[in-house]
Amino acid sequence: MTLTDAERLRPATEADDVALEMDEETFRAFYDRTARALWVYLSRVTGSSQRADDLLQETYYRFLRAGASHANDAHRRNSLFRIATNLARDQRRRPQLDLVPLAADDDAVLARHDACPAERAERRTDLSRAMRRLRPRDRAMLWLAYAEGSSHREIAQALGVQPGSIKLLLFRARRRLAALLGSDGAGGRS
Repeated sequence: MTLTDAERLRPATEADDVALEMDEETFRAFYDRTARALWVYLSRVTGSSQRADDLLQETYYRFLRAGASHANDAHRRNSLFRIATNLARDQRRRPQLDLVPLAADDDAVLARHDACPAERAERRTDLSRAMRRLRPRDRAMLWLAYAEGSSHREIAQALGVQPGSIKLLLFRARRRLAALLGSDGAGGRS
């Protein structure tokens, strides 16, 4: 089913006034450029690949339904990450209901795709454990800054904080991560 087919099947409601900003081809190109990075971000923020899958779909759905006009691709991307951050926050506030664990855990997925030496795999495991122990906002901030390469202004927009406070918040998040990595057990058990 394509986006165009879904629009045709949708019943007529007030929501018909909301127009999609992109045509199907433009959306596919945007999705191809952003989906992987957004999924990785969501999996790090939520700590679960299953939740990341669900939130990824919901993020793109809400992005399209918003019908906002964007000046450029970077603005679209920032808006997308902002929606994803808000959905992840909302998801954390709701009680968890009957999550069925799948056989492949995030660490197992990383281990399958990572053909690096054992020392690098051990460091990655330590980092993953330490990241899971951080507060969700710290995880999101560090991921956006260092994995996505977002600017302080983009991080502030995505997380809903003042741009002037990002430098200090990022410093504190790095310090907490360093403390977790430096402690015995390099992140402890989750």
